[in-house]
Amino acid sequence: MSDWLISLEGTAQGKNLALALALLAAFLHALFGALQKGRHDPWMSRGAIDLSYGVMAAPFALFVVPWPEPHMWPIFAGVYLIHVGYKILQGFAYTKGAYTVVYPVVRGTGPLFAVIGAYLIFGETFSVGQWLGVGILLAGIYGLALYNLRTITVDRATLVPALWLAVATGLFVALYTTYDAYGIRATADPFTFLAWFFFIDGLFFMPWVAGYMWLRNPDRPAIGPLMTRGVIGGFVAFFSFGSIMVATRLDKVGEAAVLRETSTVFAALIGWLVLGEKVGPRRLVLMALIAAGAVVVEFAG
Repeated sequence: MSDWLISLEGTAQGKNLALALALLAAFLHALFGALQKGRHDPWMSRGAIDLSYGVMAAPFALFVVPWPEPHMWPIFAGVYLIHVGYKILQGFAYTKGAYTVVYPVVRGTGPLFAVIGAYLIFGETFSVGQWLGVGILLAGIYGLALYNLRTITVDRATLVPALWLAVATGLFVALYTTYDAYGIRATADPFTFLAWFFFIDGLFFMPWVAGYMWLRNPDRPAIGPLMTRGVIGGFVAFFSFGSIMVATRLDKVGEAAVLRETSTVFAALIGWLVLGEKVGPRRLVLMALIAAGAVVVEFAG
């Protein structure tokens, strides 16, 4: 499997597979966000998810894939620190704003900075048409932010902090997307990076935070439903994060990062159909504008 993936790097088949993987990651990442934001406290939900995928990844990391080369350990340390920062910001954003408010801004802010990071680190460049797509995407993002500021009446006191946290989280999305792409390209076997990423990222931060918060909560949620959500989220995370990481190894990091942000459309539908949040036609149009910008970036390349 590893040899086959490596053989596709830089080929037309690899580009097509990267496109499919980025779209798969878009849908699954929206589902992942909904699982974290759902009926349980976002911190506890994320802790259950991380614990699940960390435990599932452990045997693969320790006994199945080749062990990381020595130069990979500092890279994994950087991955760990970046993802800790991302999770802290995301957790606070979800506690202060509705899913359909926070998620599009988080996911939409990331691509612009991921494109810049891909240029600085990998030397990737965008055509005029692709930059037009980025502009369309950003118009949708910040149009959505302005619309939310004007129209939302519930929890107005936390809306502005939620949006600022969403922008900051988006910066970390760009940072981890670019850095993870560097990491998965730095090892001979991409599955070594994936297995150790999920093992380290899953077990060494959020489960401890979530456990502490659960113990201090006078109205503790039942462990069974919480861990059921965690196991489901763990499987979703494998295919969501795994897909986008492989896509960034097979093709351009910037294009994969932007195309993934079609997840905002899926997020709108999940927020409306599953979480019962009001979306409204104007917000749907703005979310679709974000997705349209991502599509323009892909096909103008």
